[in-house]
Formats: sequence, C-alpha cells, structure tokens
Amino acid sequence: MQRRNLKSIRVNFFYFRRLYTAIFLVLGVLLIGISGYMLLEGYPLLDAIYMTVITVATVGYREVYELDMSGKMFTVFLILFSLVSFAYAISVITRYIIEGEFQIYFRHYKVNKEVQKLSNHVIVCGYGRNGRQACDQLRAEGLTFVAIEANADIIAGMREEGNLLFVEGDATRDEILEEAGIDRAAALITALPSDASNVFVVLTARDRSPKLKIISRASDDASEHKLKRAGADNVIMPDRIGGTHMAALITKPDVLELIDHITGTLNVRLEEILCSTLPSSMQNKSIRELEIRNKTGANIIAMKRGDGEYEINPSPDSLMFPDAKLFVLGTQDQVTRFKAIIH
Repeated sequence: MQRRNLKSIRVNFFYFRRLYTAIFLVLGVLLIGISGYMLLEGYPLLDAIYMTVITVATVGYREVYELDMSGKMFTVFLILFSLVSFAYAISVITRYIIEGEFQIYFRHYKVNKEVQKLSNHVIVCGYGRNGRQACDQLRAEGLTFVAIEANADIIAGMREEGNLLFVEGDATRDEILEEAGIDRAAALITALPSDASNVFVVLTARDRSPKLKIISRASDDASEHKLKRAGADNVIMPDRIGGTHMAALITKPDVLELIDHITGTLNVRLEEILCSTLPSSMQNKSIRELEIRNKTGANIIAMKRGDGEYEINPSPDSLMFPDAKLFVLGTQDQVTRFKAIIH
C-alpha cells in the first residue's frame, strides 16, 4: 500500500514538474527577449516588451527601430527558441487539462461538493471484494453511500465507474472520515483488509458519532471481541460465513436456495418495521386485528421484542408494542401496500 502511494506521489510530481517547466520556459523566452533588446539595441523597457511580444507572437509588425546585424541574429534566435518553447508548453498544458491532474482535481472537487450535501448516508471503508459487494447491495436497495479507498489502483477503477461517490485516502485518519461526512452519516461499514485498521476506524467513528450504526469485517476470531468492545454493533467474518454457506449447500440445499432467492431477488422483499413508526391506531393491537395478510398479502414472519428476544412466526394474538420490531415478507407490491397502510 505504501509503495503504491509513493508511486502516486511520484506521478503527481512528474505532472507538476512538466507543467512548471513549461511555464518557466514561456517566462524565460519573454525575459530573454526583453533583456536582449534592451542590451543589444538599447530599447527602453516598454519598447523591448513590445518588440519581444510581436516577435514571439510572429504577428509580422514592423520593428520599433531598425535592427543592426546583432539585433537581427538575436531576433532569429528568439523566434526559433520561442517556437520550440511555446510548442512544448502548449502540448504540456493541453495534456494536463485533458488527461492529467486537472480532471482528477475537478472530479475530486465535484465529489466533495456532493458528499457535503449528504446526510443519513452510509460510509463504506475499503472498496475491496467485501466493500464492493456491500456497495452493490446498498445501490440495489437505493441507499446513498460514500466509499473510502486508499489503493491507487482501485481508485483508478472507481473513477471509471462514473456514478460512484468516493473519497480517496486512509479511512483510519480523522480528516478522511470527516470528508466522507461521518458526523452526518447514519451507518458505517468498515471492510478494510487489516483487523487492526478496522478496530481503529470503529474507535474513531464511535467516538465521533455515538448513535452511528457500525458494521465491521473481521478475519481473526480474536478480533471479533475487540471490535465489539471498540463500538461495532455487528461483526461479520466472511470466512466463517463462507464455510457455513458451503456446508449448508450439502445439508440444506433447498433451504439455502430459498434464502438466497429472498435476499437476492428484487421482487421479493424482507423488510423490518419498527412498531414505534406505526400509526397510533395500530399500536398495542394484535396481528389478528391488523389483518395485514388480508389487506396487503404480506406476512409477518417474525417479531423482535423490546428485550431483544425473537418470536418466529408470531401468534395472531401477539401485540404490537412500540418497542418491538416486525419482519415482513412479501413481493415488492405487497410490501409497498403494507408501507402505504402504516404511513
């Protein structure tokens, strides 16, 4: 990672060095011309500037005064030198504007302006395999997110995507999280390859925003406890999930296929609804009284009570207490009708 960052710094320095060289060449041509006409021909400063400009610009105006042999030779040299210098300067500046850092800075400025307008968004730290999958899922759900990535090679690919909001930098640094809008975000996912980096991000994010929902990736079993102590609400271990998934394909293949279908198909929705968001006329009533199935076609497949306990396939007599949460399963249309009723 450090080598790639040094490579990026060297590339930026190369761009700036060529740009500065072009600017100095142009200024040098003007200074040489003015000095030459003043020393060789005895021109006043204003006449020397005028003579230099019309010579360099090759506009064909007549000389201010008749030139002697040395003045004519100097003018020939100045024209040839200015042609080469200006051709180099134009090529460098054109490349800088069209291909170089100007576009990068313009995009960076534009992205920063868009990120500053965001609130209640999700921050994804790391755009590797897990981070990219998280962003794809957030995009499919229609949620707004900002990715943070420090790898120069990955950043180059992110720029090509065009519609991706991202911040280039190290997610463990406070100023990078601030740039991503940590104080206005609703949730943060940290999927950095290093568990130590994830712990640092979680600590920083929790300190900045106590109410922030934080999800962290972990590789080592020992890191799970550290991440939770640091402030992570949930810790995901991709290797453990992958192994469980593979075993389930042997022991319960159809069940797993059904779950994948539910979570991966856009027309099938599994939504969680806070009972506190229900209209007052619906709170503290039973599932039977609400007639959700008859009115919308959706099913309440589970309920999470205020004490954290889950009730799977709740009884029709279960009450909708404000501190509970409902899990509703149905098609897109059925879930939409259900949301229309409760709003």
